[in-house]
Amino acid sequence: MYNDILLPIDLTHRDTQAKAVATAAELARKWNARLHVLTVVPDLGSSLVASYFPPDFEKKAMASAADELRTFADQAIGGDIPVQHIVSHGTIYSEIMRYADKTGCDLIVMASHRPELKDYLLGPNAARVVRHANQSVLVVRD
Repeated sequence: MYNDILLPIDLTHRDTQAKAVATAAELARKWNARLHVLTVVPDLGSSLVASYFPPDFEKKAMASAADELRTFADQAIGGDIPVQHIVSHGTIYSEIMRYADKTGCDLIVMASHRPELKDYLLGPNAARVVRHANQSVLVVRD
């Protein structure tokens, strides 16, 4: 039913990702789909903010995130599913949707933390992806 499944991972909240990872891996096995595991390094915002960081900060952050993502995915998913590891940079929800569109992913599986009052029902990134993605989105509660 699905050929390419996108699994966005928040490496800063690994404890909330387990159910979404297990669900995405199970679906990929069931449909013999490729799993695209994505993490997004947030943009620093304005150039004023960026000026307080070393010149190579973003490059190092991207490299570190790539290493962390590969280690996390290898431990959490195993080696029996074809996995594409992607590190992107920018606004989280827009990078998720951009990558899904760019690669033709037909399902996005993402974790959502237990909501606080200010973002009741879904976290802000999950809510935006659900509302605006061109793909089906499965939100898995932790």
